[in-house]
Amino acid sequence: MKEKIYLESGISLHALCAGDEVRLLKTVEELFGSAVVSRENMLEISGSDNAVLRTKDFFESLVKLYRLRGKQLEQRDVDLLCRMFRTGSGRELETLWSGRVGVSPKKRDILPRSRRQLEYIQAMREKDMVFGIGPAGTGKTYLAMALAVSEFLKNNVSRIILTRPARESGERLGFLPGSLEEKVSPYLRPLYDALYEMMTPEEAQSLIERQIIEIAPLAFMRGRTLNNAFIILDEAQNTTVDQMLMFLTRMGFGSKCVITGDPMQSDLARGERSGLEHAISTLQKLPELGFVFFDTSDVVRHRLLEKIITAYTADAVNRKE
Repeated sequence: MKEKIYLESGISLHALCAGDEVRLLKTVEELFGSAVVSRENMLEISGSDNAVLRTKDFFESLVKLYRLRGKQLEQRDVDLLCRMFRTGSGRELETLWSGRVGVSPKKRDILPRSRRQLEYIQAMREKDMVFGIGPAGTGKTYLAMALAVSEFLKNNVSRIILTRPARESGERLGFLPGSLEEKVSPYLRPLYDALYEMMTPEEAQSLIERQIIEIAPLAFMRGRTLNNAFIILDEAQNTTVDQMLMFLTRMGFGSKCVITGDPMQSDLARGERSGLEHAISTLQKLPELGFVFFDTSDVVRHRLLEKIITAYTADAVNRKE
């Protein structure tokens, strides 16, 4: 079966494929088993009836996403569509688009890339305290950061507090060179990286210098009451039970709190109970709190990462048995 489709005037394949036409056509071939030849604004699709129909649906969804974005797509946008079609079709696109998070005007809106990510965003919008739990690459910290920036820019909170435990992972901080800030900086780097995805470096640095955005190790939270703030605790699996209780009781009036972690990646000493696991078992029945559990199907980084995480998870289960 062969079919031709014509792109609307002003829309080019170059704009739809994030500037990498060869990669897009190769992805389509692997995903649907079809062949696509492009000539100016015309695409000729060949293959089985089902392959051609699904490929046509894919490109129509890609055009729809282009219209929603209002600008040239990026590779992550193409990956989002590919992810949808691996598990069904592009019909979820508008549902996920409805959950988009607006950040800095100089940055693109952040889109949820799975139903569970959408559930996570909705929970953070509706509840004052949310736990995001699951493996690396599922967007737990990234989406929490996006909501924090969005809430700040809407004047719903007056500051953003980002923290994580400076767990040693085999090294003692006291023996590392430099000041305390220099010692803990590597532990906080992932938070900076996520922040710079939501704001320009100049915007972020200005807010950090004015202490409107605070990025600090968990120990610095002790004894404080954090009012009118969006507070994120990252890598919560590395907290002890006492540290988790200390953190949870920092939240003041007008604040939102998000706790993220992956119980499979704890750096705690053998026999030391994770504050995250204890909080899940102790607090999960409270209706005022939100709990969202991600799994490997929600991994939104490189496709290979999902397979790696699945393999390691299976190995950990086998060793426990």
